[in-house]
Amino acid sequence: MIAEALASAGDKTALFMFLAFVAATLVITYFSARKSTGASAYFAAGRRITGWQNGLAVAGDYMSAASFLGIAGMIAFNGYDGFMYSVGFLVAYLTVLFVVAEPLRNAGKYTMADVLAYRLKPRPVRAAASLSTLTVSVFYMIAQMVGAGTLVRQLIPGVSYEVAVIGVGILMVIYVVFGGMLATTWVQIIKAILLMSGSVFLSILVLNKFGFDLGKFFQSLTAISSTAANGETVTRNFLTPGLLFKNPWDQISLGMALVFGTAGLPHILIRFYTVPDAKTARASVVWAMLIIGLFYIMTTFFGFGAASLLGPDYLKAHGGTNMAAPQLARALGGEVFFAFISAVAFATILAVVAGLTISASTSFAHDFFTNVLHHGKEHRPGEEVKVARITAFVVGAASIGIAILLGPSVNVAFLVGLAFAVAASANLPVIVFSIFWKRFTTTGAVCGLLVGLVSSILLILVSPDFLKEAWFPLKNPAIVSIPLGFLGAFLGTFLSREPSAEKLFAELKVRGNTGLGAEKASSH
Repeated sequence: MIAEALASAGDKTALFMFLAFVAATLVITYFSARKSTGASAYFAAGRRITGWQNGLAVAGDYMSAASFLGIAGMIAFNGYDGFMYSVGFLVAYLTVLFVVAEPLRNAGKYTMADVLAYRLKPRPVRAAASLSTLTVSVFYMIAQMVGAGTLVRQLIPGVSYEVAVIGVGILMVIYVVFGGMLATTWVQIIKAILLMSGSVFLSILVLNKFGFDLGKFFQSLTAISSTAANGETVTRNFLTPGLLFKNPWDQISLGMALVFGTAGLPHILIRFYTVPDAKTARASVVWAMLIIGLFYIMTTFFGFGAASLLGPDYLKAHGGTNMAAPQLARALGGEVFFAFISAVAFATILAVVAGLTISASTSFAHDFFTNVLHHGKEHRPGEEVKVARITAFVVGAASIGIAILLGPSVNVAFLVGLAFAVAASANLPVIVFSIFWKRFTTTGAVCGLLVGLVSSILLILVSPDFLKEAWFPLKNPAIVSIPLGFLGAFLGTFLSREPSAEKLFAELKVRGNTGLGAEKASSH
């Protein structure tokens, strides 16, 4: 098997494209490293990123392995229910647009906790926010690592899943440790352009098979045959719900996690600190919305296309759920297109894990090390950046270890759904209350962060996917843990009173909506 694969011209092409992308990104990292001197350059790319660049980078950060590999697989195996992931991811960005993007850019400096610390006691909220950011980032990163291991194992014959995961982890750490946010941004921009190009071409190839007739395309999905666990052939209609979500509460809970989770994702939120002003932040949101919207519409074609043209049984025998899009590309466009799509998928993973790693390391260095341990003052110049680089190593190692432990069979979209649930439960309640509720206090923020974080993780650990005899019946905890996060923040606020926070609310409101004073604070 390995000998045949090694002899394949397609595999050589895939390997060449894969190595070409790695080489290109390492060159970017080299030049970025020369510019990444000082905290502002390392953490926020010197705030020199333009609107369209940041829009592409946001899209590149957001369209993860879960979007390209996981959702395509979810749709190919579960039809309509899998497509609900696409709908959730797309609608979720509206929460970011209308609720958090502009106030966050105007009131913060490097991290989500900057907004909370603006009018609350900085040390406790920064400590809790840093813990939450690290947890969400590691959860999300595990999903990317699983996707990377599965993909590289297919691309480079003879390489084991474990070796593939370790290799990707090392590359990711190199980008972040040496290139900082500038290198991460350009890796994300290149990835977004490649991903959109590949997705458009793959969608055209799928529609071409049906004479560009959408009616004919969807009609082919009404009788998809696959082999059940007992060996019988089962024919199912992939346009009807119920193939994945037997319990409708599962679907509602997942929807809540996706729609509300994005506004609490640390690696998405920090992107708004890389632009020079709020006007540019708004422009970048518009660019991101256009790109992200188009991409999630196209998941329809390559997800359902894989189900109709290849079938679940073929996909199961050729890499499983996470390889549906690359295998469809191979079937329709030959080995060269398979190589290109696989390299794009790899670029997707590298871009997202770089973004996740820098958000986690920035939060620990800026929030916990500098502002909690050292009361907002560096002991020595450059120490904050040094701590961030060490944190990147630790976060990378933890993600690699857990991804190897979980193995290649787990679907990456499912794992990301859990990360969204944790972000929505812990981060969103305190961001919303901090921006919109005058009475909100430090105790409320810490309670909201910890209750949301702990409840979501505990419910995940006692759910059907992690426990044979589950204590909690749903696959995703969001429907319970998000209200608990809001309740924790609400009750914590009523246990205390903080006149200083109330006085600063009006100032935060003006700055959050107008940007007055934001540029001056950002330059410090």
